[in-house]
Amino acid sequence: MNTSGFERGSKRQFRIHVLPTKRFKTFAISLYAGVPLREDTVTKVALTPFVLRRGTETYPETTQFREQLEHLYGAGFGFDVYKRGDYQIVQFRMDTINDSFVGGDEQLLDRSFAFLGEVLTRPAQENGHFRTSYVQAERETVRKKLESIVNDKMRYAAERSIEEMCKNEPYRLHPLGERKDLPGIEPDTLTASYQEWLQQASMDLYVVGDTTLEEVENLVQRHFNVDRTSSSDYQTQAAVRGDKEVETVVERLNVSQGKLNMGLRTSITYGDPQYAAALMYNGILGGYPHSKLFVNVREKESLAYYASSRYDGHKGIATIQSGIEIPNYEKAVTIIKQQLEEMKSGTISDLEMSQTKAMIRNLLKEMQDSAFEMIAYDFNRQLSGKERTAEELLAQVEHISKEDVREAAEQFRLDTIYFLRDEKEE
Repeated sequence: MNTSGFERGSKRQFRIHVLPTKRFKTFAISLYAGVPLREDTVTKVALTPFVLRRGTETYPETTQFREQLEHLYGAGFGFDVYKRGDYQIVQFRMDTINDSFVGGDEQLLDRSFAFLGEVLTRPAQENGHFRTSYVQAERETVRKKLESIVNDKMRYAAERSIEEMCKNEPYRLHPLGERKDLPGIEPDTLTASYQEWLQQASMDLYVVGDTTLEEVENLVQRHFNVDRTSSSDYQTQAAVRGDKEVETVVERLNVSQGKLNMGLRTSITYGDPQYAAALMYNGILGGYPHSKLFVNVREKESLAYYASSRYDGHKGIATIQSGIEIPNYEKAVTIIKQQLEEMKSGTISDLEMSQTKAMIRNLLKEMQDSAFEMIAYDFNRQLSGKERTAEELLAQVEHISKEDVREAAEQFRLDTIYFLRDEKEE
């Protein structure tokens, strides 16, 4: 049963999701293209949208491309490349003002689809492949983005801990790929990769605004000039069991502050009945400023400059991040483990429960004020195969008890400890 308000359809092997509403003055358009994370394709897939945003058949020069957005009354256009579970997702976004607020006979949704469809299916080319200058420039853009992770030691530690924890899984890969692969990507090989990606990616197109499913299906048929032969669904994968011995990895670099990261595995994923309890678990452990890690590790013991946790419900992984003085490593590990044990023993206060529920409640309610947040939430349904409206999730959270959180905590097991420290020998 579809209770989310989105109407579903398809055209040209694109899954189409439309939320007809007059609440917003703009049309929010999101296109998600997802493929499995693979070492041999991850860097080329990541590079593709950077090149696509440089120019199209009609607007081959980047200045013309940007001017066309201005002709659409300053429409917003952007993209992201990220991972959800073991999938690499490219997301294109457009934000276009509703025709009725412009006057005249403008058909801005139609023109926006013409623009997005051309970006996706008719890129600027020379000699049958992407422009060499665009490929060279965007290879450098991606290289700098990957290099910036190394220079940001907080992000670097977070990525390295995942690499170590998931070294035999696709999830170890960064969604922007690997620097070592970039020099070997030439315009012809990237074009071939793009054409394969265009055919094989799982495509989900979302529109929120004053329109109809029928209108959007017609716009896709008219402007998305690609004959896709099939549409693949996302495959939900069982979480990897975290029952091996805890592995400790120490890496030495020229740093003055230590980065202590821990990875936990859980069998609870987005589609699981215990998902709401897992959200509460993460919130109480380290998701918010009132959480155990923040209060006990950072505030009371003054052991960390920052301490928090994150939970990826599509992968079944939680991560703990902290920045510590290097000599405090043992003490910090001990007190973080104490917080994990407190969660498993159900040592949770009424205040921690009520504050965490309030934070999750606020996030879910604020989401209703943003078309793109509503789209992102619904896309979780597509990824996981689980139909659960925001209202249903909120109701589940409100009914979570301390015992529910304790039972969820039993499903989180410490897997990997990663410590980034200085190069000095002790």
